[in-house]
Amino acid sequence: MDVAGRTIIVTGASGNLGGAVAQAFRDRDASVVLVARSTESLARRFGTEDTRQVFAAADLTRQEDTATVVALALARFGRIDALCNVAGGFRMGVPVHETPDAMFDALYDVNVRSVLNMVRVVVPVMLAARQGAIVNVAAMAAQKGVGNMGAYCASKAVVVRLTEAMADELGAQGIRVNCVLPSTLDTPQNRAEMPTADRRAWVAPRDLAQAIVFLASPAARAINGAALPVTAGA
Repeated sequence: MDVAGRTIIVTGASGNLGGAVAQAFRDRDASVVLVARSTESLARRFGTEDTRQVFAAADLTRQEDTATVVALALARFGRIDALCNVAGGFRMGVPVHETPDAMFDALYDVNVRSVLNMVRVVVPVMLAARQGAIVNVAAMAAQKGVGNMGAYCASKAVVVRLTEAMADELGAQGIRVNCVLPSTLDTPQNRAEMPTADRRAWVAPRDLAQAIVFLASPAARAINGAALPVTAGA
């Protein structure tokens, strides 16, 4: 999984998974553009910017913010080799018929619109270079509706279908698009909220990050349009 010298954009980089993905790329000598709502949250996790990492503050529901991210990446590193759409959110607890519009809208914004806005500005750069890789983060919940999780399942299912459509559109032009389908992430927050849960199928962010790095790397050059389950073997 040689990504040394490549430029990778990672959204949601201040979170548990985004931070693990960013670190996995840094460990392999890639240059990273780390995106979060504030540069302060990135500095707390990654220290200062340097020759191989730059911070970008962006609201991914705003197209103008995502355009700024791409402009920064090109100005700093001159290329974009991969985009990892890690930013996302989770909410559950109500049946579909009681789900308020605000919940549907919030999950669509964070899980779908963030992806759409990023690919709208990144894909033209990749088309010009005739190469690139995009990795989206969906979820195992995208495969089947689950009670009291309808809005979340639907938003992640959209991510899978968009991934497949983009792979079909862009594959012949040198751009691969894949997604991962993790089970529950093993994070401090999830442990606190579900203290009695069976964690055998939970996935450590650092392990999911390895799958994302693989799909973004030249090692996965023959993989396009895949939805890869990552479930810790359970």
